[in-house]
Amino acid sequence: KHIFNAQVSIRAPCCKQWFDCAECHAETQDHMLKKTTEMAFMCKKCKKAFRKDMSNYEESDEFCPHCDNHYVVDAKTPQAVIGVEGEDARVDARMLKDDRVQQDPTRSIFSRDFSDRVG
Repeated sequence: KHIFNAQVSIRAPCCKQWFDCAECHAETQDHMLKKTTEMAFMCKKCKKAFRKDMSNYEESDEFCPHCDNHYVVDAKTPQAVIGVEGEDARVDARMLKDDRVQQDPTRSIFSRDFSDRVG
């Protein structure tokens, strides 16, 4: 909610619960977040927990040590697009039929006389 595309959860050292960010902890708990130099993280991709020493935190520490997943993936802002909601057009193209082009009702396979060809 506060950090879009967060790829890790943080374990609060005070109440031992998992949160996506410090703001989520502040909204749901009635106590302040306890400060610590060693934080526990859990990767949302590989579901493995790990600890990081925050006193000498570097940019290379922004990746999961198990699966090399980056902690925060850049959020993409949605663009407004007009489109047709429905199934994939490559699978079912019935929604793409253009009703503005009317078919000639006299041209049909049923309007022809095939009596001489049928037995």
